[in-house]
Amino acid sequence: MAAIEASGLVKIFRSRSGEVRALDGVDLTVPEGTVLGLLGPNGAGKTTTVRVLTTLLKPDEGSAVVAGCDVVQDPVAVRRRIGLSGQYAAVDEYLTGRENLKMIGRLYHLGGKGASQRAAELLERFDLVDAADRPVKGYSGGMRRRLDLAGALVANPPVLFLDEPTTGLDPRSRLGLWDVIAGLVRDGTTLLLTTQYLEEADRLADSIAVVDQGKVIAKGTSDELKAQVGGERLEITVAEPEQVNAAAQVLADIGVEEPLADPSARSISVRVEGGAAILADAIRRLDGKVTVIDIGLSRPTLDDVFLTLTGQSVEAEEEKS
Repeated sequence: MAAIEASGLVKIFRSRSGEVRALDGVDLTVPEGTVLGLLGPNGAGKTTTVRVLTTLLKPDEGSAVVAGCDVVQDPVAVRRRIGLSGQYAAVDEYLTGRENLKMIGRLYHLGGKGASQRAAELLERFDLVDAADRPVKGYSGGMRRRLDLAGALVANPPVLFLDEPTTGLDPRSRLGLWDVIAGLVRDGTTLLLTTQYLEEADRLADSIAVVDQGKVIAKGTSDELKAQVGGERLEITVAEPEQVNAAAQVLADIGVEEPLADPSARSISVRVEGGAAILADAIRRLDGKVTVIDIGLSRPTLDDVFLTLTGQSVEAEEEKS
């Protein structure tokens, strides 16, 4: 069964200067116990999609069912069955970590004893026991994110929404949070994750939907998306600039498109199919004709995916944010 199913979602924001079609017919399906990575540049519609699916916004058109409940017809039932962690940690920095979680438990009507017990369980699970009774204002960014995620799990929801959960974290904190999220999925939680990082979707998502200008423009696994933007590339560096053209002529026969040659960098790049066998063939063909300094296969990067599918680079998007 689908834990999340959306069909034809449209959301329009109107102002004196006109209207913005933030969602323009979004369709999504997330089977129970799986992870969908919602990938796209800033302003693509990722957060608006999450807000509609979590009942924070009403769609202008379309429908959505989350955990068996309609987000428009029965929003209260949806809220009882979901957890949400937004782009910024929604914690009270003047309370301790334990007090934050107990407060959320009381809001979920767990009672004093139940809220305390659940807080203790989550502090242990998220490795926050040592900091449990310290004010959150002294927490690091990674600790705040873990506490925020713990708060989203107080009611033990079957469906969890994470909106760019690792933005702004250092690499170690990001890896730690990935491990926590992976553990939730192993326990059966269904997850919708928005992110700008393909490596994050690589690590966590069973499938990926790429959103741009309010529309889903591509769906598939990480490998399938990478294949759409060009598959593997054979990259070679030769000893002398004069050898570049000769190497490019040799490689033209094994590539699926014309090689890209850069004499100033003494490099040649060509898109190929066939993996290690192609690499071995290239080495054999080049032997005795040019002096190869470096040779290897590379796969598309995150920026390749963004640039091909959305026409924007990740670096440009980060400069806007």
